Order: sequence, then C-alpha cells, then structure tokens
Amino acid sequence: MLFSRLADYLEQLERTPARLEITRILAKAFKESTVAEVDKICYLSLGELAPKYMGLELNLAEKMMIRSIAQATGQSIESITKDYKKTGDLGEVILKIKDQRSKIKAEVDKQNTRLQVSAVYDKLVLIAKESGTGSQERKLRGMAELLGQLDGLSAKFVARIPVKKLRLGFSDMTVLDALSWMEKGDKSLRASLEKAFNVSADIGRIAQIFKTKGLKGIEKIGPEVGVPIRAAKAIALNNPKEILEKMSGKTALEPKYDGFRTQIHIDKDKDPAFAKAAVVRRQRLCRRHAGKQNLSLFEGFENKPKFFVRIFSRNLDNTTYMFPEVVAAAEKLKVKSAILDGEAIAINLKTGKFLPFQETVQRKRKHNVAQKAKEIPLKVFVFDLLYLNGESLLAKPFKERRVVLEKVLGKNKADSLILTEEQIVAETNAFGDFFKQMVKRGLEGLMAKKLDAAYQAGNRNFVWIKYKTGMQSDLADTIDCIVMGYYRGKGKRNKFGIGAFLVGIPDGKGKILSVSKIGTGLTDKQWREMKRRCQVASVKPASPKLQRGELQEEPKEYDINKNLFPDVWCRPKIVVEIEADTITKSPIHTAGLALRFPRLKRFRDDKEVEQATSLKELKNLAGKF
Repeated sequence: MLFSRLADYLEQLERTPARLEITRILAKAFKESTVAEVDKICYLSLGELAPKYMGLELNLAEKMMIRSIAQATGQSIESITKDYKKTGDLGEVILKIKDQRSKIKAEVDKQNTRLQVSAVYDKLVLIAKESGTGSQERKLRGMAELLGQLDGLSAKFVARIPVKKLRLGFSDMTVLDALSWMEKGDKSLRASLEKAFNVSADIGRIAQIFKTKGLKGIEKIGPEVGVPIRAAKAIALNNPKEILEKMSGKTALEPKYDGFRTQIHIDKDKDPAFAKAAVVRRQRLCRRHAGKQNLSLFEGFENKPKFFVRIFSRNLDNTTYMFPEVVAAAEKLKVKSAILDGEAIAINLKTGKFLPFQETVQRKRKHNVAQKAKEIPLKVFVFDLLYLNGESLLAKPFKERRVVLEKVLGKNKADSLILTEEQIVAETNAFGDFFKQMVKRGLEGLMAKKLDAAYQAGNRNFVWIKYKTGMQSDLADTIDCIVMGYYRGKGKRNKFGIGAFLVGIPDGKGKILSVSKIGTGLTDKQWREMKRRCQVASVKPASPKLQRGELQEEPKEYDINKNLFPDVWCRPKIVVEIEADTITKSPIHTAGLALRFPRLKRFRDDKEVEQATSLKELKNLAGKF
C-alpha cells in the first residue's frame, strides 16, 4: 500500500466521530493491506512503531520536530513556532506549508506519493533506533529527510507521531473490532481476537497471523516468554458472605498488597546476545551507581553468566532495568522458563514493614537505579504462575497453578521473590479473621480467588474478588477515572489556575462518559500537580485565552453534557484513583451515575486509560441501579 493511501484513510478516521464508521474504515485499510504491511498499519494507526513492551520510541520532542520541519520545508524555526502556537498541531503546520507551494506542489507530490507504507515505517524505525553520541542530530536529520519526501497529508500524520498526538481517537480494542469486520463484516470474531491479544499483547502480530491463517491461527496463539500477558483483574465486593457464595462456598485468601503489578519472564535458553549485553550493562551500572561499599546489593548479579529476564508493568512497559535485585532473584530460580505474576512493594529494612505506595513508586525510574534499590529495596510477592518450562498453565485451575508455584518458589522469604501466603476458608468467621490479620499488618485487605478457575488474562470477573479496608461503607472500592478537563480556580485557588476537574469512565464502546466534578479534598500540592499534568496531557493553545498546554476543543472520545463543559479540555491521558461515599443516579452526568462526595486518593501512573473503571464495573459497584 502507498503511504499516501494510508494517509487518506487516517484523514477519514480523524474526521469521523462515529465508532462504527471508524471500525469500517479501519477494516477497509486492513483488507487492502498486504500481510507484510498489516502489522505496520496497526502500529502506525495507534501512533506507535511497535508493541508498548518493546519500548521503541522516536524520542523527538516538540522543539526537535520544529527544527525537523524547518529543515524539511526551508522555513524558519521562528515562523514554524509561530504557526504552531496558533494551531497547536505540528501536522497541520507542515500540511499548510506544503499546500501553499502550489506552483511546484503537483510535480513534487507526484514523486512523493510513491513511497510505500513499509518504506516509511522502516525509516521511522531507523530513526527511533539511533543511539549514542550525536544521535539526536541524526534523528533530526532523518526525520527532516523523511518529511521532505512525503506529500502534505502524509507528512501531517508522520509529524504527529513523535509528539504522540495522532488525534484519531481509538484504541487497541477498536483495532480488534476492525480485524473482525475485515473478515466477517461484523464484530463476531472480536472475542476470539481479544482472547489472543490478552495472551500475547502484540496487536500487529495478532493482525498478521489473522490475515495469514484466519481464526484457526488466532486460536493457536499462546503465551511466549518475552511477550507480556495482559493481567487478570479483580472485582470488588463488600460482603464476605456474598464473596463466599460467588466462590461456590470455598475460596483461597491472599494478602492484597498496595504496590505495583509485576510480571516476570525468565528463559535460560533464550537470546544469548541479550545475556552478554546484560552483563556489560550491569557491570557498568554497578561501577557507576553502587560504589565499592554498596556492591553487596548486587552480590551474585554482576559477574556471573546471565539469562533472559524481562519484567513488565501492568500497562505492559518493560521495567526490567529498574529492579536489579528482582532480576538477580529471578535468575536463581531452578526453571528453564517461566512467567510469574506478582505485586512489587517496598520494604523498610529496619522494621520489615511495608512502605506506602508513594514510596514504592519511587523505584520506577530511569536514573540512579542502583542507589534507589539500596534505599528502597523491593520484594515481589508472587501469587500466580502462568507458564513453566515451555508449557502454558493459563487453562489450569488456580489450585493446580498454586501447587506448582509453591514448588518453584519454595519457602524462601529472604530473597526478592516471595511466595504469597494463602489460606483456604469456607465460612465468614475465618474470612473475617484473615482480613483482620491483613489490616493489622498494614495491608489494604485481601484477595479471594476461585480454586477451580483458569487464569482470566485481561479480564475482570468474579473469579478474583478484592475486599479492602473501608469496604464496610456503601461503596466497595475506589474508582479509577480519567481526567477530562478542568475549571479555572477562583479565590484561593486562583493561584493554582485550577479550582475543579471533571472525570469520566469508558463505556466499553469507545466513548468516555462523565461521572463526577471534583472540587474538594485535594491538598495545595495535589492541585499544583493536577494543573501540571493537565498541561502535559494537552496541546498548545489555539486561543489567547488559553495558557500553554491547554486544549480548546472537546476530544471526540468524550460524551459530556454541555452544562458540564470544562474551561479547559484535557486529552484522555491522566488516570486518577477516586474515593467516594456512594454512587447515585445522575440526570446530568452521561454515565447516568455520579460519585457522592468524591475525593482524589492518588494519581495512577501505573494504569493506562483503557484500564480505568468501566461503566459496567461502576454499575456493578452501584449494585442497586
């Protein structure tokens, strides 16, 4: 497929608000593509170059892109910056420049519309992989060269990719719908495609296999070490008796840790090149950050031959380099290959007690990794085993997976990988006793797991149920919401530039519905942080009344009552955890429900927008509605 043809499709997608029509347009593009192109079209239409876990980024910020556009078009940096301040869109800036060259436009476009999708994609990958001394300048020149070779519309979309503002308004799930439409003309194959995606979170690979081998090929997709499995999730209930009923009278109880989800992949036969490179990186890390006095942190980690280990976050980021002590512990396991599921939480070395989430999250960093590992050591409490020595365990009952996990981890509590404790209960008194033990230890609560259930990759249902402190109130859980926009501050809050913010939840059909306007319960520090995040998640102003970083148009994913329109719109990027007393019916909020006395608990940097509480989940929490 010509890239100019793909750009035509992207333009149609940008102009289309209807979810079904977006799906049909994508399906046409997929059908027209070749097997060698379909994965690339999937990635590019999502504004990416590869699956998230690969971490392949162009790393060209706005100022660098302005310089690239200047080189590509011969315009001055000043004029491009001026146009960018007016439009807030680098894509529109370069499109306008190219379209204004009417005298030579026809001849240039005739040459430049011949570039194939694969050629443009390969060039972008080369730019992304540039590293070392002078890499930023090489990236800049490479991008300028590519933009210069493209027609105006193609350049518009390529220029948006590095700054992550493609503006098409759909996610992975819409791509899966479109793949089903490509084959069947409806969404009937979506469930099968999503099941495969949950087990192997590479949407380009899913598309390629589906286009080549159809449904039979998709059904054969299983877990693979190095490719993250989308995490199973729990539903919250606030009644132990009801929880036991959902579990058929007997359940496994585990502690609920307030850390971050961690999936650990190990393969001792895979990727020897990685192992050699890892040794070099770790030796350098030790020398640079640990110092001779702190090398005990890396004992058994610096010089021995290393194996393939990857650590993935809840939202599929590769976080391996952040947790050297966890990597070292994983390498000691007596397995050929394995995929473990657990929760990482920081420990106070002096008291042995768990540290708050705010301290645990400090371990998620790119710099001073070794020093932070010494200051805030982590323990990963492993609660599931998804794959072992070449065999998928996903379909096996939880009680069988647990038995195998116990054999793999043993009872070692001194290392960074620890088997989560478990208690089988069949009555509410024992349930309550275990819960009290967890609260006494400073934990959030407990997890109840169905003994005969398979692992529910990417799904949230009643085979895992969480029961937390505070659930004795009407509302059984906190709600993860998406910040949609904010209202300017008055009085005391005028100094923050923000006085309230609007939050919403996904409806499961591609829209985000409002559920609460929050104007109380934040500290001064939280108000400042909210304003900062809203600006980062938005674009430059198209109106002098707006400040830097603010958006004037409602994103097309949003469905909001006009009476609730915020002063400033935010792109759907920020996920916040909200506490509330209860859920009520609402004629104003488009979710049909509202949160009573909502308050910000924390920012959820470990969650993507797609992982926010859904409308279906909110209705389950509301219960009576």
